[in-house]
Amino acid sequence: MTAVDPVESDAGLLAPGWAGSAAQAATGDTAYLRALLDAEAALTRAQASLGLVPARAAAAVDAAADAARFDVRSIALRARSGGNPVIPLVADLTKAVGEEFGPYVHRGATSQDIVDTATMLVASRTLDPVLADLERTQSALARLAARHRDTVLPGRTLTQHAVPTTFGLKAAGWRSLVLDARDRVSAVRDSLPAQLGGAAGTLAAFTAFGTESAEAGGGRVPGDPRALTAAYACELGLAEPLLPWHTLRTPVADLAGALAFTAGALGKTAADVLTLSRTEIGELAEGIGGGSSAMPHKANPVRATLVAAAARRAPHLAATLYAAMAAEDERPAGAWHSEWEPLRDLLRAVGGAARDAAELTEGLQVNTDAMRAHLGLTRGLIVSERLAAELAPVLGRTRARQLLTRAAERTVTEDRPLLDVLREEPDLADLDLADLTDPARYSGAAGALTDRALERS
Repeated sequence: MTAVDPVESDAGLLAPGWAGSAAQAATGDTAYLRALLDAEAALTRAQASLGLVPARAAAAVDAAADAARFDVRSIALRARSGGNPVIPLVADLTKAVGEEFGPYVHRGATSQDIVDTATMLVASRTLDPVLADLERTQSALARLAARHRDTVLPGRTLTQHAVPTTFGLKAAGWRSLVLDARDRVSAVRDSLPAQLGGAAGTLAAFTAFGTESAEAGGGRVPGDPRALTAAYACELGLAEPLLPWHTLRTPVADLAGALAFTAGALGKTAADVLTLSRTEIGELAEGIGGGSSAMPHKANPVRATLVAAAARRAPHLAATLYAAMAAEDERPAGAWHSEWEPLRDLLRAVGGAARDAAELTEGLQVNTDAMRAHLGLTRGLIVSERLAAELAPVLGRTRARQLLTRAAERTVTEDRPLLDVLREEPDLADLDLADLTDPARYSGAAGALTDRALERS
């Protein structure tokens, strides 16, 4: 038997929802290490751009900040002593830069500046493919909604047949949620800020180091210490924060909210697909279903299953991130640290769900024959609402209700179509009962609502 390496990478063995996704690549340990190094290098470049450190120092840090040169496992283990990975990383990066320019590594920053900034970089790099997958999903749903604008099927409320609706309207509704998610994710991505505050959010050390550099003839003190924050954000392609946000966790909370919403929005589609693809319903099917280890005949709705799983996990992960907002003092003990794993898990869950939702909707098969057949399962009772509205002016509201109640009971007990029962009522002889009991003629404004929904870009 082959021995198991105790130092394995997180390959996603128990996470088929995100294994192999762009989100996995963007959030892995190597990707996080790269983001930490990018944050460190950008800080030195920003300081050099303001004349606070020599330009050659920035070039040296840039050259040394190559993730391939660092042992991520060693950094992870040594992080235990200080509680975060930046402390050992800075030691390794300083050594890699060399004696002449090593003192300019991490100059004036605190560990949280680098971790928070790296986290925003990781989030931004993860959200780009998420947005691309959401675009694929909404496009597929738009095509389904247009194609099935007038495809009538039973509307279901509290699990039971209610009144007819259209699959076009259902798909348009799914798409509306996806577009809502897209807008939220896009807004959050564009607002992700850099973090720079120093030990307690005052930028004091940056000013002190700047003064020292100026006295040595190698730089100048910026008139506004916030200039360094602006330069730093610009180097990273992140937003400039109004204040250091060490304990002002709006960026993380907003990110958590957008991600949890996205998981739920995609989960709605998955929940409907799972219901409508049941063997006894069969109105929908995944284009390529998954197999079973025990039952060769099965074609499981795997994509919908994985999206539904992400939708169930996301709210709990987001809850931890919201709880971390109650952070004490100028930098907290525990609250900040509690964010790292659930945020990465949330990015992965939503990234995987977005990929699976795109594949699900692009390959979704619609069984219009089953939808049409199911309209008749209640033998015409699915249009009782329409009949009540149409008969009230003819018979009076009370009498119409009594007649329909009696007719509904006979339809069930005698196992006969409602149309046949109603034809035996003398008071209804002059009405076009075939039209009134046709479910396909009672989809209301579904078509117009679908058209309206599809106008949204």
